[in-house]
Amino acid sequence: MSQAVIGKKVPDLQLTVTGDKVVRFKDFLGKPIVLYFYPKASTPGCTQEGLDFTAAIAKFRRQSAIILGASRDSLKAQENFKGKQGFPFDLISDPDETLCKTFDVIKLKNMYGKQVLGVERSTFLIDSKGVLRQEWRKVKVKGHVDEVLEALKSLNQSEK
Repeated sequence: MSQAVIGKKVPDLQLTVTGDKVVRFKDFLGKPIVLYFYPKASTPGCTQEGLDFTAAIAKFRRQSAIILGASRDSLKAQENFKGKQGFPFDLISDPDETLCKTFDVIKLKNMYGKQVLGVERSTFLIDSKGVLRQEWRKVKVKGHVDEVLEALKSLNQSEK
């Protein structure tokens, strides 16, 4: 399996997204993508991150960006999470961790004194040609969406 690498095209994976749709990265060519990974649907930090992206959706749309959230949760859990929170963007269900492994977000984490493999909160900015341009790892939710938006604006300026 190939890895996503800054400066290179992201692998054109098949993605299962809310609305029971199957898409590929190539389906979004022509628009930049903000792909954010979160550990678990309907948990406090993940909910806040999704709500922060939701609050800024108009600003991201003005930049022609597609926002996609991703976790290892089932499609049903993602549908429930999106519906309950009213997210205006799709969530990716990645229970087999194909997308997570491609972006190398599965990390050893400490939970209740035990070491477990889990999703490290991370965000990736992919340009309109499908090239990975920027990544944020070990994301802290507060202020993160503004940081991503600024990077997106810079990216769009440089592509003009």
